[in-house]
Amino acid sequence: MPDPTRESTILLGRLKGGDREALAQLFSTYRQRLWRTIQFRLDYRLRSRVDPDDVLQEAYIWAADHVERFTGDSATSLYVWLRMVVLQTMIVVHRRHLGAEMRDAEREVPIWGGSWPQATSAALAIQLSGHLTSPSQAAIRKEAAEQLRQILNQMDEIDREVLAMRHFEQLSNSEVAATLNIQEKAASIRYVRAVRRLKTITAQLPGFVDDRKGV
Repeated sequence: MPDPTRESTILLGRLKGGDREALAQLFSTYRQRLWRTIQFRLDYRLRSRVDPDDVLQEAYIWAADHVERFTGDSATSLYVWLRMVVLQTMIVVHRRHLGAEMRDAEREVPIWGGSWPQATSAALAIQLSGHLTSPSQAAIRKEAAEQLRQILNQMDEIDREVLAMRHFEQLSNSEVAATLNIQEKAASIRYVRAVRRLKTITAQLPGFVDDRKGV
């Protein structure tokens, strides 16, 4: 029986040697996870215009053309790099489609690194407002999402990112730590703290349906 770990190690070695076919195989392995990131982070104004698969294709082409920029040596470092490429591609997509609206979009475009820090709170608010399910609540969901965004903006910025990555993008604790350049123990502590804070927030929302594990 093939050893997935050994195969991954071999592919990583080939990738560091500039092998684009190795990149294609590894990218395919992470495709669904990267698609989830796009689906979570994509500006709501572009959801009817932008196909996440097109974003993935554009990101893959860039990664293939710049494969030498990957300098990691593990599956975790590769995923973190590919996710960064996808997020950078999303910035380009937002600029391309929103044009003059980009000033507003910059508060929505999601990317860690100090740029547009409210993006995560907006994405979280949209996801969480979807748990308001009664007809009367559905009618004011947009208003509820804005209220949620304002409340989420009061959370510690890194805690908010950890929550989004772990809970909605489903990154592992080690991937979160690598992305944010913090210790794994610190990432774990921040996640627990963020979940508790989120529970406090959602408890204030009448009719919130708690159907996600950990929230």
